[in-house]
Order: sequence, then structure tokens, then C-alpha cells
Amino acid sequence: MSRYMERADNVARFISVNLHLMLDSDVGEEQQWLPLIHTSGDHEAFFKKHDVASQVNVVHFLAFDESNPNSILSCLRSARENARTIREIITSSMWQQVNEFYLFVQESVSRRESLESLNRFFVQIHRGTATFMGLTDSTLTRGDAWHFSHLGRMLERADKTSRILDVKYFILLKSVSEVGAPIDDIQWGAVLRSASAFEMYRKQYVRVVPVHVVDFLLFDHAFPRSVRYCLASARSSLHAISGTSELQCHNMAERILGSVCSDLVYSKVDHVIESGLHEYIDHLQSKMNEVGKEVFETFFARKIPRNTQSNVFRAKHGSHDVFMGGGSQINLQ
Repeated sequence: MSRYMERADNVARFISVNLHLMLDSDVGEEQQWLPLIHTSGDHEAFFKKHDVASQVNVVHFLAFDESNPNSILSCLRSARENARTIREIITSSMWQQVNEFYLFVQESVSRRESLESLNRFFVQIHRGTATFMGLTDSTLTRGDAWHFSHLGRMLERADKTSRILDVKYFILLKSVSEVGAPIDDIQWGAVLRSASAFEMYRKQYVRVVPVHVVDFLLFDHAFPRSVRYCLASARSSLHAISGTSELQCHNMAERILGSVCSDLVYSKVDHVIESGLHEYIDHLQSKMNEVGKEVFETFFARKIPRNTQSNVFRAKHGSHDVFMGGGSQINLQ
């Protein structure tokens, strides 16, 4: 539930920043919008439906396309369904917010939004997700339910921060030789705004310098959307769930996440860029996917006896294969 809410917020942020960037950028329309498809990881699905990455096509695909499981509408629908299945665990204010939020976005699908209306729409998405997260933090007891919610939110946030940074370095730059070279401050400012990091970055660094942006979004220990902060926070919730000290590892999810967090503490940005930022982030994302898989295997997967496996059906959901016995269907990521 929390991962879907966080994903909807991040997609809205990416699109909103790009809409504003259009006013200051002179690049072609496809060059402006194609990176968002790569950021979401849905380029194959997109080009099965569209020939050109235009503003209209990309915005519709990422915001309102019901066939895209990572669109804002689909994410909120999945979050609402997951919330519905655990209504006895979450608070009534959380359920009311996610329900009303989904209905609001569903009603927006039928309207043809102007550019100004789209900007207002994405502001409402930010406020809606922030309200839900605020209600979760202010009304839910700090037990396993809250920690699972927090764990999912932080894993999703770390993934999206790493993706927007990876796309900037690997796709927008024309060649490897340009990595670290002076480039347009406006676009690097857009990267920071995509992670709601621009103001906090400017308080720490005066100028927008690519190497400092990478350092801030990956390795800053205090900014709540940096990869290091998110994964350290996720690790704390994971250990709270299992009831173990962060000095101990009682399952594979804790082991992998602890290893990634240690690497983020001791890595240096100059070395990472020199050895290959794309390769570093690609490895980081693979490890985060492993953590998500191991969390499911450790806490949710049922061990089904061999003689009953014929009753098992396989559900492909997102980037994970979920095995479930014949009963109620749940969506887990």
C-alpha cells in the first residue's frame, strides 16, 4: 500500500518538474519526455502503444493509463485495494483518504486537462499523498503495521531517487566523456526538484554542481529522500519488525540491506563516478529488488507442501513473482 502511494507521488513529481522545465528548455519534445519513460522503467510497454514520446502520450501513459500498472491511476487503485483488505489494521482516516484520493484521480481521467490544469492536478497528487503519509504517521501505532508501511515507503523512495539520477547521467548525457563536465544548470536543478531536494541542496551547496548533486542524492545522511537516508531508515524498521539489533542479521533481507547501507556509508562520490555511476546505481537497484523479494519470502510467503502444489497459482506482479495458494488474492510488492 505504502509503496504504491509513494510511487504515485514520485511519478507526479517527475511529470510536474518536466512540465515546468519545458518553459526554460529548448530541447526537442521527444528528448524532453523520453527520459521520464526510462525513469519509470516502462519504455517497452510504452512503445508497444505509442510511436512517439510526445508530451500528450507520456503524460497520459504515466498518469492515467489503466493498462500501465505504474501509472498514477493504477498505483492509487492498487493502494486502495490493499488498504481495503487490511481495513481492520489501518485507521479509518487512512482508509478515507486513500479512497477519496483514488476517486478524485479517477474522475480526472475523463477531463482533458490544459497545461495549467495539469500543473494544478499534480499539486493535488503531492498534497494527497502527503496527507496520507501524515495520517499514517500521526494515527497508526508504532507496531509491525507501521514499520512495514515505513519499510515499503523508504524502499520505493530510494529506488525512485536512484532512477532519476541514473537517467540523468546515463541517458541525457551524449557520451561517457561528458560525465562530470559542466552542463546546463537548469536540468540539474530539475533533477533536484524531482526529488524535492533543490532548497535543501542550496542550503548545503551554493552552486549546482553535478558531482555535488550526485553526492547529495546518494550519500547525504540527513536529507530524507537521499538513498542513504532512505535505506538506513528502512533498515531500522526491518530490524524493529524482526526484533533484532542492527548489529545482528537473522534473515537474508537484513543481511542484504545491512551490506548496502554499509557500502553507502563508506563510498565516496569521486570514486563512484570514476568507476561508473550507472553501473553503481544499477547494482544498487538490483540489491534493493533483492531486499523486497527477501522481505516477502521471510514475512509473507507460505511454505506449501509438495503434494499440494497443484493448487498453487502464480501471479506476476510488478518486478516480483508472487506465489499464492487458492484463497483471497493479495497484491504485494
